[in-house]
Amino acid sequence: MSEDQDKDSKTELPSEKKIADAAEKGNVPFSREVTMFASTIAIYIFFVFFMPSGFTTLAEALKDIFEQPEAWRIETSTDVVALVTHIFWSASALMIPVFALLMIFGLGSSVLQNLPSPVLDRIAPKISRISPIGGLKRVYGPQGLVEFGKSLFKIIIVSIIIVLVLKNDYYSSLESMFSDPLTIFATLSGDLHQIMIVILFATATIAIVDFFWTRHHWYTELRMTKQEVKEELKQSQGDPIIKARLRSIARDRARRRMISSVPRATLVIANPTHFAVALRYVKEEGDAPQVVAKGQDLVALKIRELAEKHGIPVFEDPPLARSMFAQVSVDSVIPPVFYKAVAELIHRVYATQPKRIT
Repeated sequence: MSEDQDKDSKTELPSEKKIADAAEKGNVPFSREVTMFASTIAIYIFFVFFMPSGFTTLAEALKDIFEQPEAWRIETSTDVVALVTHIFWSASALMIPVFALLMIFGLGSSVLQNLPSPVLDRIAPKISRISPIGGLKRVYGPQGLVEFGKSLFKIIIVSIIIVLVLKNDYYSSLESMFSDPLTIFATLSGDLHQIMIVILFATATIAIVDFFWTRHHWYTELRMTKQEVKEELKQSQGDPIIKARLRSIARDRARRRMISSVPRATLVIANPTHFAVALRYVKEEGDAPQVVAKGQDLVALKIRELAEKHGIPVFEDPPLARSMFAQVSVDSVIPPVFYKAVAELIHRVYATQPKRIT
């Protein structure tokens, strides 16, 4: 019940980090049916291109042994070795190609699905792997039922194919058992060729379905709960509470530095109590006034208090104060749109306190 609830709570798509972590641990989608289909192709290629010549070579070797037994007397161990060696080399022409093809196609299908990577965690001993309860869950769970369905489908298809093929060639197959060995192999080759074609299409169908089902199931298993998403976000970007605290500390420090610059201001433009912008203008320092401090509400009152304490003129101009507060950042010069209005205020400061600007 708890497992079902856990699956129901996985409502979020897996993140890139979750997918990458799963791949590092060897948890990647892998379809065994694709490998089985590749092996079936390898066997079919063997039947078409290698089996006729290989069977012919083996049949000739067996024919020589059965038709001329006196040439292969078994009296000593040397005779036995010679006979086994002769049969082995004749059979190798038949067996080596099939082993090579199975190896090449098997490895190729695995590499095409996922690039190989060593994962020691996959081979490390774990108690959960020998747990009877865990084994029953794997056997009778959704994945186990899917595997059972695929195996049952393959058995049924193969059985039907064999019955249909042997039904038509039943008597001819029996007659070939008493004929020349080459005739036997030719008859069997024809029957196997028909069986392999149908099996090839059956395994291809299963492989395509299983390929997409495996990836869908793997992706579904990696889905995350909302809590997992939050935890991953904390790990990748840091705890939001700590980050908010750090931002608050940074703002406090910047505010204190800004407030400490108010005594250097030339004038303050205020919107009686809600906004305050402190400007500094010294002809030798630049051509345009610079905002050394600005604030809203309590900060605005603090700027006005410091300005009055240090004898800095405060001009109440609500529209100008609001506009400059919104458009100009601290330590930046004012844009040209404010030149005329600010120049008039600076002129009044020069007129009333000519020695204040130094």
